[in-house]
Amino acid sequence: ASLLGLEPDIAVVAEVGSGTEVVAAARESGAQVCLLDIEMPGMDGIAAAEALRRELPAVRSLIVTTFGRPGYLRRALDAGASGFVVKDTPARELAEAVRRVAAGLRVVDPDLAAQALLDGASTLTEREREVLRVAAGGGTVASIAREVHLSEGTVRNHLSAAIGKTGAETRAEAARIARERGWL
Repeated sequence: ASLLGLEPDIAVVAEVGSGTEVVAAARESGAQVCLLDIEMPGMDGIAAAEALRRELPAVRSLIVTTFGRPGYLRRALDAGASGFVVKDTPARELAEAVRRVAAGLRVVDPDLAAQALLDGASTLTEREREVLRVAAGGGTVASIAREVHLSEGTVRNHLSAAIGKTGAETRAEAARIARERGWL
């Protein structure tokens, strides 16, 4: 915010402490572009981008994160983000990214875009992602089933599918691989 505020044609009109505040702050401030991080308290940046697209479709979002993973890039763009850059992007390039997004263009870190093309899209279904997220916290199949409101057999099937799709040997490894790829 401080660096962007130094740009003569960019005004920082709001700053928030959590993802749940993004839509209201954008609405109240008249923001044209919201800079979001992947990991934000309350609501992650991908969910915030989706909420912006749904509730304020004219407001664009730009993900600026340390988590430069191809899976996050794909999920962010699918959620409606107009751009995705990593936090070590030089200030001059970040300001230009904001300008381009404000003009209706897409901005994507080129190295990350190339990696996303090489890695391909996540093959996990939404249910498999949900089960893996819960499984990553540990617990038994029974406790996972209770939390996601599925039968134990269905949870085992989702875990087995996720293990196969990630090439892992265990559910913990599948969760780690999926998280590293930005699929969770």
